[in-house]
Amino acid sequence: MAEVNLIYNKPTLKGEITVPGDKSISHRSIMFGSIAEGRTTVSGFLLGDDCLSTIDCFKKLGVEIELNGTDIVINSKGMENWKEPVDILYTGNSGTTTRLMLGLLAGSTIHSILNGDASIGKRPMKRVISPLRDMGANITGRMDGQYTPLAIKGSPLKAIEYTMPVASAQVKSAILLAGLKAVGTTVIHEKDISRDHTERMLRQFGAEISVENGTVSYKGGQKLHATHVNVPGDISSAAFFLVAGATAENSEITLHNVGLNHTRTGIIDVLNVMGANMDIIVDDENAAEPTGTIIIRTSELVGTTIDGELIPRLIDEIPIIALLATKAKGTTIIRDASELKVKETDRITAVVEELKKLGANIEATEDGMIIHGVEELHGASLKTYGDHRIGMMGAIASLLTDGAVQLDDADCIAVSYPTFFEDIKRII
Repeated sequence: MAEVNLIYNKPTLKGEITVPGDKSISHRSIMFGSIAEGRTTVSGFLLGDDCLSTIDCFKKLGVEIELNGTDIVINSKGMENWKEPVDILYTGNSGTTTRLMLGLLAGSTIHSILNGDASIGKRPMKRVISPLRDMGANITGRMDGQYTPLAIKGSPLKAIEYTMPVASAQVKSAILLAGLKAVGTTVIHEKDISRDHTERMLRQFGAEISVENGTVSYKGGQKLHATHVNVPGDISSAAFFLVAGATAENSEITLHNVGLNHTRTGIIDVLNVMGANMDIIVDDENAAEPTGTIIIRTSELVGTTIDGELIPRLIDEIPIIALLATKAKGTTIIRDASELKVKETDRITAVVEELKKLGANIEATEDGMIIHGVEELHGASLKTYGDHRIGMMGAIASLLTDGAVQLDDADCIAVSYPTFFEDIKRII
C-alpha cells in the first residue's frame, strides 16, 4: 500500500485528457474474443489490474492473448477447445471477471475453480449462482455458493426466463453468457435497465439478440465470429474530472473519446440538472459504443434528487457525485442505491465517513445519503478501503480543499485508472 500526501491549494484546472478505456467493455472484449473462433483485435484496452486479471484467466484456459500497449490480439480456437486449467482462476479484485466467468464456465466442458482477493471473498455471488443453477449449472462453494472460492463443473444447460430482482449488468450478463450454450431461448426481464455492453457485444460478434421494452432474449447455440473491438474511454473514469472541472474555480477541462452509451450517462443527466456548464460533441452515435468529447467548466450548481431508474445508470459514479453535491447550493438526496453496500466496500458508509472528515455536511440513509451544500472542504487523512472509486474521490477532493489530503492506499486506483495521477498533473 502506498500512502500519498496531496497538496494542490485549490488550483485552476485547464487542459485536455483522454481517459483510459472502459473497464466493462475491456473485460467483455477479452471474454468474447476468447469465445469466438479466430483472431479478434482490440484497441483502447484498459490496462488496469481488473482487466489484466481477466486476461490472466483466459490465458490459463489456453487462449493466446498478446498485448502491445492498449492494443490486444486474441487468437482462440473457440470455447469448445478451452483447456482445463491446472491452477485456480484468480480474478483479483474484479467482480465483473468473477461473475461473468461463472456464466461462461457453467456451460463449458471443463472443471475450474474461481477465487479472488479478500474483497471478492465478501461480495455476494448467490445472486448469480441461483439463476445459473436454474439453468442446470453445477456450481459449489463457500456457504452454498454465497462466496468465493467457487468450483464450476461445466454441464449441459437449459434456457430460462428470468425477471431481475435488482438492476445488475453483472447478473444479466452471466445469464446471457450461460445462454450461449443453453438449449432454448434465454429471456431476461428488467424493471430498471442496467448497462447493455453484453447485448451490444453479442451483436458485434454476430449473434442475433432481441432487446425491447426491458426484455432481452436470444436463442442458445449461436456461434460467435471474431471481430475488431474499439474500446471507448470510460465515462466512470471521466466522471471524476467532470466533477473537478465543474467545482474548481475558473476551470475548463476537455475530455476526449468518452463512451456515451445511454445506459451509462446518468452522470451527464445529473450534471445537467444541477446546472453544469458543459458541452458534449458526439462523434458517432451509431457506433457499436457511441463516443464523444465533453467540455466541462466551473459551474453554479444546485442540489437535486437522484433515485429510481437513474441509479443503475450511475451506480459507480455515486461516490464522486456525493463530492459534487458538497459544492451545490441546497440539498442533494441520493436514494434507491442500496447496491452500494455490496461493492468493493460498503460505499454508503465509506463515502459518508470520508467526506465528513473533509468537513462535508452529509448523512447516511438506509439506501443512500443526504448532502447539504455549499460546504468549504478542509484537508484530512482519508481511508480508501482498498476501493478505487473511494481513492479517486479523495484525490479529486484534494483539488478543492484548503489543506493537504492524505490517502492511505493510492495503489488501489490502478484497478481502473493506472494513469490517474498523471492526468491530474496534465490539468493543474
